[in-house]
Amino acid sequence: MPQLDFGNPLMIAQIVWLLIIFGVLYYVLATYALPRVEAVLEDRRRRIEGDLEAAQAAKAEADAAIAAHHAATSKARAEAQAAIAAAMQSAQLEAAQRSEALAARLAEQINAAEARIATARDSAMGALRQVSTDTTEALLQRLTGQSEQAAVGPAVDRALAARGLG
Repeated sequence: MPQLDFGNPLMIAQIVWLLIIFGVLYYVLATYALPRVEAVLEDRRRRIEGDLEAAQAAKAEADAAIAAHHAATSKARAEAQAAIAAAMQSAQLEAAQRSEALAARLAEQINAAEARIATARDSAMGALRQVSTDTTEALLQRLTGQSEQAAVGPAVDRALAARGLG
């Protein structure tokens, strides 16, 4: 290879200049460029670590907020259930009171109706007694031609009593 001909005096000069330029370039890079690159990398590493710490802190805050939300939701749910239970109990108590009042009013109406029925029955029985007595007297008058009011009244009473109507 002609490029590596070490017998050529120019080749030695080129190698010396290569070593000088390489040394200067190494010194410049080691002194100026590499510390700047290292500083940029260190800054980036610190920023990433800070971001990770901030993310962990934000996650911890979010977890705490979620736990507080769950606690508040559970508390609100318990309060709502207690309010519903109280409302249900109040409604049941009110319904029971209304039911008792309605039952009492119905009992009064039933008693009044029974009293009216008993009065109507007594009135009807009195009318039945009167109709029976009049009918018996009319039949007796037609059949026998005699009218015995004194005997007809007790006979009608006995007949009604025998049938359970008197």
